[in-house]
Amino acid sequence: MSDTPWFYENFEHTGSAIGFRIVRKLDEVQSPFQKIEIFETTDFGNLMVIDGAMMVTTRENFFYHEMMSHAAIYTHAAPKDIAIIGGGDCGTLRECLKHADVRSVVQCDIDEQVTRMAEKYFPELCESNNDPRATVMFDDGIAYMRNAAPESLDIIIVDSTDPVGPAEGLFNRAFYEDCFKALRPDGLLVQQSESPLALMHLIQDMVGAMGDAGFQSFRTLPFPQPCYPTGWWSCTIAGKQARDLAKFRLPDAAAKPFRTEYYNAGMHVAALAQPEFMKRALQQTR
Repeated sequence: MSDTPWFYENFEHTGSAIGFRIVRKLDEVQSPFQKIEIFETTDFGNLMVIDGAMMVTTRENFFYHEMMSHAAIYTHAAPKDIAIIGGGDCGTLRECLKHADVRSVVQCDIDEQVTRMAEKYFPELCESNNDPRATVMFDDGIAYMRNAAPESLDIIIVDSTDPVGPAEGLFNRAFYEDCFKALRPDGLLVQQSESPLALMHLIQDMVGAMGDAGFQSFRTLPFPQPCYPTGWWSCTIAGKQARDLAKFRLPDAAAKPFRTEYYNAGMHVAALAQPEFMKRALQQTR
């Protein structure tokens, strides 16, 4: 905290920062893995910060949670079984369970304290935790995928923090090989893939490692996310089979029977239109 009532996250890689005006600090806990802080802001509701990095605010978390879930679910022909690695704030879990045809969603996050803080300060994100189709567990996501039954999942969503600390092992070939094994033949892997503007090299490395692990098709979808560095984020979808990931169940997305704040069929189409620098960079990767 500075002398003025603002919380800033300085992003050294780009010489930039993002800040929110703060009313007060609501809570703080040091888990076995990381420091978690909760602030009340003047305009964005509550703010969760982990090890100094902004994770989620009340006002604008929907961009991330909706794009991490619905884009992949509507890209798959008929997903039944989903695993979320990370996702401790439970927002992605909530969005996945809006799909009535989804049979099961397992959320495996290493840090129980993230979920306990979310239950207290972001209860709206946790409203589906008791859905009978949901399993909320606290364990090592890397080990969970290593031990997952072969061809037992349709979609794996890696809803992780930045590739440092507890999440570092979620961005490499060995982890992707375990995901590949656990997916059914038409399965999809989705990973939060940071800012295309600031961290395109990370997306290139990620896609390269996914390809080395056996994945055959890839698509990076950018979307706004005001509380993350540069305000512009992305998710990367990898298909176990060779296919055009720009094709999705557009009529189903257009007729979705549940409410969203950002995602719809038109926004899905828009996210598939990549800027020129992204196309060049990703073509070089493959």
